[in-house]
Amino acid sequence: MTLVKSWRPLTWPAATIAIVLAVTACQLWRQGRLWWCSCGQYFLWAGDIWSSHNSQHLFDPYSFTHVLHGFLFCGLLAWGAASRLSPTWQLSLTISLEALWEVIENTDFVIRRYREATLALNYQGDTILNSLSDIIACGFGFLLARYLGFYRSLLLFVITEFVLLIWIKDSLILNILMLFFPVDAIKAWQANH
Repeated sequence: MTLVKSWRPLTWPAATIAIVLAVTACQLWRQGRLWWCSCGQYFLWAGDIWSSHNSQHLFDPYSFTHVLHGFLFCGLLAWGAASRLSPTWQLSLTISLEALWEVIENTDFVIRRYREATLALNYQGDTILNSLSDIIACGFGFLLARYLGFYRSLLLFVITEFVLLIWIKDSLILNILMLFFPVDAIKAWQANH
């Protein structure tokens, strides 16, 4: 009986997460997203962001930016009314917010914006499975940030941003900057790979 009682607080948040993932997959499908890469190949990892495989398989270098989304959500949910929620409900809220972002990110408007303003010149949007893995990466980032605490999470955030800048000439902060306030010099630097 004690084991059942210990699992009970997890039931509703877990059910909420499952429903959010299912609704997100359905919405992305309605938006015309493919389940998997149209190439017919199945990769767990696609590391070349300049190839047509980027955002088409389970994981890619941008998966790390979604882990950082989880760091940010963890920090934001530690303040205000959300701080009163249990960690499982905060995780559920994080997953829901990231799922909303994935739906918005894969609208025709945002896809066109990425093509115009960022290095994603041939970006076609994410596959459904890539979006779902991005959401899971965000949830992992949330849990990792809770485990590490503020200062170690901040250090890992900065290190990850720096490694991504060297590796793919992009990062979470740079991606946001270029999406909203494109800088031609940065775009030229990114295109020189």
